Amino acid sequence: MGLMRVPSSLISNIKSYRRLNSIRTSKYKRDVPKGHLAVYIGENHKRRFVIPISLLEHPLFQDVLSKSEEEFGFDHPMGGLTISCQEDVFFQLTTILHSL
Repeated sequence: MGLMRVPSSLISNIKSYRRLNSIRTSKYKRDVPKGHLAVYIGENHKRRFVIPISLLEHPLFQDVLSKSEEEFGFDHPMGGLTISCQEDVFFQLTTILHSL
């Protein structure tokens, strides 16, 4: 199975998101290290996670992002990337991806 290319529109949205977040308060900069991204996970109550940007390149993670984009888009009042899935499922996914 080959690697899937990340659509340029997604990369553009992520870069825009990163630029906006670089303007945020110093608290944000302290808890989101360089090379990482804050995402909000959950179906009803959103919980914030900080993940490495390298996960964005993985096809499984791209599938989750695509489904989330279809449902929510990428423009949120919370100012973060929101992914609608259960926290335990997201945790299992990131654990698997970190082990690869």
